Amino acid sequence: MTVVTYSRNVFLPLSNACRNKCTYCGFRSSEPTLMERREVLSFLEAGRKAGAKEALFTFGERPESNEGVRKKLHEWGYGSMTEYLLDLCRDAIKAGLLPHTNAGALEYDEMKALKEVNASLGLMLESASERLCESGMPHEQSPGKKPDVRLAVIENAGRLEIPFTTGLLIGIGEIPEEMHASIWKLKEINEKYGHIQEVIVQNFKPKVGTPMEGSPEPGQIEMIDAVRAVRAVLPGVHVQVPPNLNPTNWPVFVKEGASDLGGFSQTTHDYINPEAAWPLIDKLKIIAGENGITLRERLPIYPEFIKRGWYGGETGELIEKYANKEGLVNE
Repeated sequence: MTVVTYSRNVFLPLSNACRNKCTYCGFRSSEPTLMERREVLSFLEAGRKAGAKEALFTFGERPESNEGVRKKLHEWGYGSMTEYLLDLCRDAIKAGLLPHTNAGALEYDEMKALKEVNASLGLMLESASERLCESGMPHEQSPGKKPDVRLAVIENAGRLEIPFTTGLLIGIGEIPEEMHASIWKLKEINEKYGHIQEVIVQNFKPKVGTPMEGSPEPGQIEMIDAVRAVRAVLPGVHVQVPPNLNPTNWPVFVKEGASDLGGFSQTTHDYINPEAAWPLIDKLKIIAGENGITLRERLPIYPEFIKRGWYGGETGELIEKYANKEGLVNE
């Protein structure tokens, strides 16, 4: 029986302001919003009642670059989005949820502060291709998507001993050689620090109203090639394929080496891919059973990093509670 893991989370899209203008993104808004603390607390409570153990904080990169968001943060007494996020992470911990933050390209000092109130951090590499940043390409107007910027964040996480999730976005114009080169870049960094716990292999989904709305999705063979490549190059790292983006064929990718379905919420949407509803866990278990797969719940920090002692700060007590009392430390 093949074991595949997943995490129960609550998805908190704090702001859809972003300094990047990726041509495939449907999340970024020219009239952005910023979640108020009372709304965040409501989401956390709903997630806790639904059995979530992870609070996934996500937002556009450097949302305070938007004047309206920056003004609101200042009104609330915060000098930056990171300062606000630190308090929200503490709210999550008090509610019994372990924070996992995906905040785009952060500076070293910001990551050091967030380490104290997060079980893990994440940043999609997407691609290490400089070509995708050239004129007319998806990342042309996205300074935070430059490969050296993303790779520096991933390397800083290693220096700080932060369990880290990253990933590839398949189908945005990369060629196979660029996809493989991206994986080898991750391998180079992980060989230094051993901190990458998971690589997401995510398929591009076109969004209505974006410049790439008419672009084709990657085929199953392209996705299989990516899963196989990550598994071969990074044998000790978990490989995730999101089931809401692959509702009927995710077991195919498990047979090719995927070992995780990621975190998903039973109380909130996937605000990055709103057209793709999260699957119900009970339905996933039925599909898993039909394919000889056993689903096992995990925390946003993987068991091997718990055993390594790569946690602490303000999350330590809650991690130990879940790991020891509920057995979520077991492989």
